[in-house]
Amino acid sequence: MRKIPMRKCVATGESLPKKELLRIVRNKEGEVSVDLSGKANGKGAYLKKDLGALELAIKKNALERALEVKIPETVYEEIKRVIDEG
Repeated sequence: MRKIPMRKCVATGESLPKKELLRIVRNKEGEVSVDLSGKANGKGAYLKKDLGALELAIKKNALERALEVKIPETVYEEIKRVIDEG
């Protein structure tokens, strides 16, 4: 039996299997993007694939604090689109 990697959602604080979370990554240039592969280089933060968790993250500035950078509105829109499609 394989060990399931667990990660913590920055908005809700829940520990969930990595596959149930969305990875948001900040690269060396300070650009923030959604990492669908889960393997991109840079500082990562995990967010539950749920619109409620996204709204909570925006309200608490959880992603900005975790990634230590101002997050543009376009990134939040991309996260919302990925959650809606998923």
